[in-house]
Amino acid sequence: MENTMTTLSSVLEKLRIRKQDNELIMTAEGFTSHAGKVYKVDELTIIKTYHFEGNSDPSDSSILYLIEAVDGLIGYSIDEYGVYSNHEEAGYDEFIRKINVNERDEQEIFK
Repeated sequence: MENTMTTLSSVLEKLRIRKQDNELIMTAEGFTSHAGKVYKVDELTIIKTYHFEGNSDPSDSSILYLIEAVDGLIGYSIDEYGVYSNHEEAGYDEFIRKINVNERDEQEIFK
C-alpha cells in the first residue's frame, strides 16, 4: 500500500487544515468524539489506513485509522503495532476489527 503522505505528522496536519482532526477515543460505549457523541461499530467506516514505521526503533511503529461516521464526521484513531499497542481499553482491537472498511484514495478524501 503506497501512501502520498508518509509521516504521521503530515497526515494529522492535513486533517487539521481540513478541520477533520477529530480524535476518536475508545470508551466502554464505543468510539467517542470530543463533542461527546458515541459511535457504535455499525455507524463507522474505515476510509483509509496509514502505517508508519520507525527507522531504528520498532516502538515508533504506529497505525492511523481514518474513520467516517454515518453523520459525516471524519476522525481518526492512532495505535501502536501489535505488542506495543498503547490502548489499555478493553475491546479496542476487537472493536476496530469489526468496523467496515471501504478504502478511498487520498485525492477523494482530501479534495
